[in-house]
Amino acid sequence: MRQHLTKQTTVVLSQEEIQMSHFSTLRTKISDSEILQTSLRDLGITVKSDADVRGYNGQRVRADLVAVLDGEYDLGWSRNSDGTYDLIADLWGVAKKHNQTELINSINQKYAVNKTLSEVKQRGLENANVKLVVQK
Repeated sequence: MRQHLTKQTTVVLSQEEIQMSHFSTLRTKISDSEILQTSLRDLGITVKSDADVRGYNGQRVRADLVAVLDGEYDLGWSRNSDGTYDLIADLWGVAKKHNQTELINSINQKYAVNKTLSEVKQRGLENANVKLVVQK
């Protein structure tokens, strides 16, 4: 008769070690930090530079620009090597207090309008009429 001996190993992890990050990173086409900051301020959102994005259970991640939102969660943007910015956020947490789709869409729309107006001014067309067409 054979006996099979098994060795049991117990691994103890602290709470911090097993905690998973709730942060998501989304690629954007945003490339102008000044226009992004202006757009956020136009929407009444406080902006911080080189700050922490607040997430689940006190987690934080550093970002180049942070939109400080009401509640315990923020949106952040980090610059990539190609000059574009990634959006970093705990989207689950943001959705607890905000309609994240509407919030992100409003930021993108305000950025697009401000970017367009900036381009028009750079080309010396300050007095030109700008017609914005929005389609579904």
